[in-house]
Amino acid sequence: MSDLLLPDISVKVPAEGLAIGQAAEATGVAVETLRYYEREGLLLDPTPRDGGGRRRYRAADLSWIAGLVMLRETGMSIADIRVMADLSRRDGTAEERLKLLSSHRERVIEEMRRTQRHLVAIDRKIASYKALTEGRQPQD
Repeated sequence: MSDLLLPDISVKVPAEGLAIGQAAEATGVAVETLRYYEREGLLLDPTPRDGGGRRRYRAADLSWIAGLVMLRETGMSIADIRVMADLSRRDGTAEERLKLLSSHRERVIEEMRRTQRHLVAIDRKIASYKALTEGRQPQD
């Protein structure tokens, strides 16, 4: 069960699941990245295989992968994602998962603040160069 509470990926998943290429397309993740996630133990459950040994991804797998993508895009480390996956496989770990996500949230907020400061500096530079190109004296 995915506990990352993300919206469902809008793709119809047949009972037999999706092949790795289809899962990659549905999640926006490269095929090699899906294999990496599996090797590194980042998926919630082992990826089911068909009779020929080919991976088959279920809707729950796609939802979990979407959560991994979100966490990576917000800067969570692979090590912390591995911890989240390990905790999510076990009952009674809600408090630990809450702590991990709360800590990550604080890092994301700090990164947003830092990015906002950088944006202000960039805006000042733009204003300065705009003034120069218009024949005016820059304010800074």
